[in-house]
Amino acid sequence: MTVSTETYIAAGSLSGSNDQSRRQRRTFPTIMISLMTVAALIAGWTALSLYQIISPIFLPSPLSVGRSFVNLVTVGFVDSTLAQHTGASLLRIFAALFASVFIGIPVGLAIASSRVGKGIFDPIVEFLRPLPPLAYLPLIIIWVGIGETSKIVVISLAMLPAIILSTVAGVKSVSSDRINAARSFGATTAQVLRHVTLPSALPSILTGVRIALGAGWSTLVAAELVAATRGLGFMIQAAAQFLVTDVVISGILAIAAIAFLLETIARLIERRLVPWGSRL
Repeated sequence: MTVSTETYIAAGSLSGSNDQSRRQRRTFPTIMISLMTVAALIAGWTALSLYQIISPIFLPSPLSVGRSFVNLVTVGFVDSTLAQHTGASLLRIFAALFASVFIGIPVGLAIASSRVGKGIFDPIVEFLRPLPPLAYLPLIIIWVGIGETSKIVVISLAMLPAIILSTVAGVKSVSSDRINAARSFGATTAQVLRHVTLPSALPSILTGVRIALGAGWSTLVAAELVAATRGLGFMIQAAAQFLVTDVVISGILAIAAIAFLLETIARLIERRLVPWGSRL
């Protein structure tokens, strides 16, 4: 059975057209799809508010939210501007992040490198990991009071499991050949830890820090519900009590924007500090 030259040409042209269509699909950037999705959501939101399908009390228009955001920046809400609320929240987040990193990395090293350390700390981590912050928030208030310390402790506990588990995963993924090579050159345990284990585990640790930041932001609103006078979570809660929905939406958008900015900064820091991470 023979196949004509025309058949081969037709098949080749069909394959070429398919390849061309695939290339065209690839050249359409993903960011354009995302922007179109956001534009469609805003258009739907505008239509719902314009035709008053949903009451403005429950869903104000994008224009009202924009005016509210400008008013938050210039005038403020509950005796503080948006910058002051943001500064108070960021101070709590970074204080909690410092505490969780200071505790979480050594605990992760102990779990990954020591049977005794795993026996001591692993049950505690597995107990804390699935618990929502609101479950132990009343207990933290009883123990340390209703001041700033309780808020930082609650956020730290929400961040801690991610950092510990990422440290454990990073240490366990270190190649034994590297450790043995360092020891064959006479490196001590401390030198192996400093020059081999930690650099190899650093990409995983930084990933855990990024996850911990997300957990901290999700805990922020709950932490600021108790005896706070400033903060984005406090601002949202105060606005919700008076049904000032445009301020609530503005606060939510501010939290989302700051979380996105922190994630971007964390990714840049990760690329700067561990350019070898993708090659491990």
